[in-house]
Amino acid sequence: MARVAVIGGGISGLGTALMLGRRGHPVTLFEQDARQAGEDLERDFFDWRRPRVPQAVQPHSLLAPVRTVLRTESPDVYADLLARGAREYHEFDWFGEHPPHRAGDEQLVTLRTRRIVLEAALIAALRREPTVEVRGGHRVSGLVVDEGRPARVTGVRVGARTHQVDLVVDASGRRSSVPDWLVAAGCRPPVVESHRAGIAYLCRWYRLRAEGPRDPGQVRTGSAAPFALAGLFPSDNGTFAVNLVLSTGDPTRGALLDPAVFEAVARRFPACAAWLDLDPEPRSAVLAMAGLDNRWTALADEAGPVVTGLVSIGDSLIHTNPTLGHGVALGLLAGQYLAGHADEIAADPDGYHAWTVQALRPWFDAQVTADRVNAQRLAEGSPLLDRRAAALAACAFEDPVVMRARAQVRHLVRPAEEAYGTEEVERHLTAWLDARQDFTPQHDGPTRAQWDATIPG
Repeated sequence: MARVAVIGGGISGLGTALMLGRRGHPVTLFEQDARQAGEDLERDFFDWRRPRVPQAVQPHSLLAPVRTVLRTESPDVYADLLARGAREYHEFDWFGEHPPHRAGDEQLVTLRTRRIVLEAALIAALRREPTVEVRGGHRVSGLVVDEGRPARVTGVRVGARTHQVDLVVDASGRRSSVPDWLVAAGCRPPVVESHRAGIAYLCRWYRLRAEGPRDPGQVRTGSAAPFALAGLFPSDNGTFAVNLVLSTGDPTRGALLDPAVFEAVARRFPACAAWLDLDPEPRSAVLAMAGLDNRWTALADEAGPVVTGLVSIGDSLIHTNPTLGHGVALGLLAGQYLAGHADEIAADPDGYHAWTVQALRPWFDAQVTADRVNAQRLAEGSPLLDRRAAALAACAFEDPVVMRARAQVRHLVRPAEEAYGTEEVERHLTAWLDARQDFTPQHDGPTRAQWDATIPG
């Protein structure tokens, strides 16, 4: 069994360490933050300052692969997640009555929860796992690299001490120091492909009042203006987040940090207004996250692996901006593959690198393409021009066949061109449009004039 060191105690690091440990691999996880989630979820979420993990307080919708990996690899963690308040939402729940079941429909489930709840469930499981040691408050300061062609990583440095292992897993996130350490050790540099997303992300958290209504009924969770997107994230234990996305160049972005301005603007979007009308209790300031990019960091080039004994997962490997919610799903999928092939990856990581390109890279490329279109549209305040795309989006909430295709794309089951490109979907969309000859793409959010009128002069 390969001895493994995992650098980083985020979701990808925790999940990978657990899956490795349950296959019998001795694992040591190093996390520089001494604090761990779980003792008090509310305090952990709202009062724990984590500047290195800005996404920790942003809203999450955990997609189908998260649920599938957890139920397959650690059903106890999944049960704990639900016990802590996470809720399942099937995409067909929109219709009230589900259509006749088809193979794969059971996968189309979102877990509505804050990220901290999943962290707490994973930490609790790791504490029960005898093969895994979690060393909180231990910052990895470098790698032990043996020269060769290619060089081989044989351990990590933590202060003045070294920890020898057969495989190091970099799960330290988008600010990973591993690429710099490799170059300093004389290795070929990792191949980094980065695309700036050009968008800013702002959210505010609320809690439904115990004596009040629990939801606003059948209301879509997304709204849009030509220059901004708005989303509503129902979550665990009566919490929900209102989220706004706009161009980093928007001159009103700074004003939205004022909670009163943020809420006034959010109310211009039907998705947000319906939930804010429930008179929830505000639970946070306006939380901003910018500097978002899509970055692929490959520890292999045309000549093969730049180093052996080391692989990366999570944001260290593939960092995508959060608009499509892929991060946790892709991280756990990579961890599952790694755990199932750890011995061979420790001997030669080439197969792992090939798998990431085949299984994960297409979703990265799709995100890059979508972000390029969204960033340009938000920056220019462009109207909706693609009648078919707008019709697909609207039709999905009236036709289960089209909703199934939409859900398959959203949950990383099938790429868009495959899910939407079937004769059945085309037939249903055509019938929907034939019944609405005057359908014209339009936004349900505010005009620019309405938005600007809401912002104090």
